[in-house]
Amino acid sequence: MTQTYRKPLPLVDEDSQEFWDAAKKHKLLIQRCPKCDTKYHQGFVCHLCGAKTEYVESSGKGRVYTWVVFHQKYHASFEGDLPYNVALVELEEGPLYMTNLVGIKNEEIRLNMPVQVVFEDVTEEISLPKFRPV
Repeated sequence: MTQTYRKPLPLVDEDSQEFWDAAKKHKLLIQRCPKCDTKYHQGFVCHLCGAKTEYVESSGKGRVYTWVVFHQKYHASFEGDLPYNVALVELEEGPLYMTNLVGIKNEEIRLNMPVQVVFEDVTEEISLPKFRPV
């Protein structure tokens, strides 16, 4: 982290603090309903039964569900990354996770491609989960 990170950072609040603390340790958390075992990415109340969810560690493995490649600057801080991808990864546990794919050229991304979480340490407090091909 030799340069100042200029892109938008996540808002860390009381509900998400545990997630970001784990990410700083390079662990990916998801949420699980203790009543019906449904898994979520950022679902603090189960959509099926209404129970309060709890954080559990994810395997960090998944497959590319879908993706898009941006060729236009929508935020000034991303101009140097053009073109860049934004993907939905279906985690092994089931939830979809919005992220960037790293370690691969945009034209090499494929549907159902197996991926694994990696972390980008962008500030002293924030590590961003991203995914790379396996």
